[in-house]
Amino acid sequence: MKKNYYIMGIDNGGTVTKAAIYNLEGQVLSIASNTTRMITPKPFFTERDIDELWQSNILVIKEVLKKSNIDAGDIVGISVTGHGNGLYLVDEHGKPTRNGIISTDNRAKSYVENWYQSPKFESDILPKTMQSIWAGQPVALLAWLQDNEPESLNNARYIFMVKDLIRFCLTGEAYQELTDISGTNLINVRDRCYDDEILAFWGGLSWKDKLPPIKLSTDCCGHITEDIAALTGLKAGTPVSGGVFDISASSLASGINQINKLAIVAGTWSINEYVTDKPVVDKNLFMTSIYPMENRWQITEASPTSASNLEWFITHFMAADKHLEEAKGSSVYELCNQLVDITTADESRLMFFPFVFGSNTIPDATAGFVGVTSFHQRSHFLRAIYEGVAFSHLYHVERLRNINPQLSDVIRIAGGITHSPVWLQIFADIFQCQLEIVDVKEHGTLGTAMTAAVMAGYFPDVFAACESMVKVSKVIHPQPDKKAVYAEKYALYKKMLNDMQATWKSCSTVKKQAVEA
Repeated sequence: MKKNYYIMGIDNGGTVTKAAIYNLEGQVLSIASNTTRMITPKPFFTERDIDELWQSNILVIKEVLKKSNIDAGDIVGISVTGHGNGLYLVDEHGKPTRNGIISTDNRAKSYVENWYQSPKFESDILPKTMQSIWAGQPVALLAWLQDNEPESLNNARYIFMVKDLIRFCLTGEAYQELTDISGTNLINVRDRCYDDEILAFWGGLSWKDKLPPIKLSTDCCGHITEDIAALTGLKAGTPVSGGVFDISASSLASGINQINKLAIVAGTWSINEYVTDKPVVDKNLFMTSIYPMENRWQITEASPTSASNLEWFITHFMAADKHLEEAKGSSVYELCNQLVDITTADESRLMFFPFVFGSNTIPDATAGFVGVTSFHQRSHFLRAIYEGVAFSHLYHVERLRNINPQLSDVIRIAGGITHSPVWLQIFADIFQCQLEIVDVKEHGTLGTAMTAAVMAGYFPDVFAACESMVKVSKVIHPQPDKKAVYAEKYALYKKMLNDMQATWKSCSTVKKQAVEA
């Protein structure tokens, strides 16, 4: 009888840790998840307890193994992904020197503003890093810590991204992985290495000794230790691949296995991306990063403006509804869909700016509803959130199409909104494009697991793994009769976005003066 072999993917998002086991055809055997706290000690600070995070990883690994009912020795490779950017500092023993910082953190915004004012950024740094700077990146957070919490930085032995920290905990071996660190402004993306000129520009030459060696996504970066095997039920010696940047994981799991194919991920971040064989250097582009294949690059437009805005609204304004729906055996998300579905696109011009976690593309932006009248009910506020998130994605996609007019008209879409037929239809109607949904429950875990399959020798590269392991399950077609109303609303959204920038700037200035006083 032919023996079956499996791969495991682990994904640490901003608040949820997940693990999943797949066969080599991409079929999922089991999934486990656990929520960790987001800690907000001050406005615009978003952190997490690293010890709690590690315990969450142990929990989901044990649970997913138990649910799968397989022999852990049949797992041929393990891989980790997680939210990009943010910052995780540990000492030589792996003990945290402070809380982890999540990529939605905005405390270091002033550092970003100062760097952009330097003409050297555009002339000398951007051609090497190929990306914008934003407050949730490690360069900004490290600069802030250097000035405000020097002991946290001085006591750290390693500077990690979240997935590289978890891999270190599993194997005891410290590495950064190329695709992930290529999106942090910490390396020379053009030459794929650390660069003293870049680090010096951030004021961070002293960080270099704390940055681990760089490995590829599909490299073996260590093996499960005896101690971790005893803690989790994994088999000691199981190889662990480098893993992959979360945006690349979602691209792979969306079935993006050719250049110029457009993908959208609507999760905590609005991620809009394509793969190319030509890197792009553009001061108005969010990011060019390295893809987990030779001579492939990922072009990304993104901001923290996606489905997390709905999570915020539910947490603060629908907590009672959430408990009531759970008691009925239903879901607050289904209630939201029902409420949105009783409204129509043309009955209201209520607008929502999806900037609860700020914006890396629009300085000083904050969230808000505009156009509220006595007519509006909760259902209209929810529809405004659904539409505002879609408008933000479209804003980014327009930028990508300006860079590359050859992008496909068909869009692969992933993320939490794929569980909402109502929200998917709104996306299709706003974009006036066909949407393809793949038969994948957890994109992060599957995408990163592909790197383990390549590491183990079952596929020559991640495009081949993607071709074999991902299938389209559903297609959403736009409704042509919605084209005009959404074109009008989107034009209004963009005009108001522009008009609001002076107001947001004023609010930010007043707040800064109050803090200084």
